[in-house]
Amino acid sequence: MRLTLIVTVAAASLALVACSPKTQAESTAAADHAGEAAQSAATDTAANTEAAAATTAAAADTAADNTAAAAGVAAREADAAADAAAKQH
Repeated sequence: MRLTLIVTVAAASLALVACSPKTQAESTAAADHAGEAAQSAATDTAANTEAAAATTAAAADTAADNTAAAAGVAAREADAAADAAAKQH
């Protein structure tokens, strides 16, 4: 594995040295562009992750509020049923 990596790097270095200055400049520009694209993708991913986390937190809060409200309704209905049963006896 290391030998393959060393040979690949050596071949790439030799190819780059053998290239014309124009080709080297184009290669450098392409590498810079690729680096900028990767940085942009990483930034977008971080922003999307933060937005998803905020949305998930808001949904969890809403679910908790709805659960509490439903529990309150159920408690009132249980009290009303108990009162109605007590009046029958």
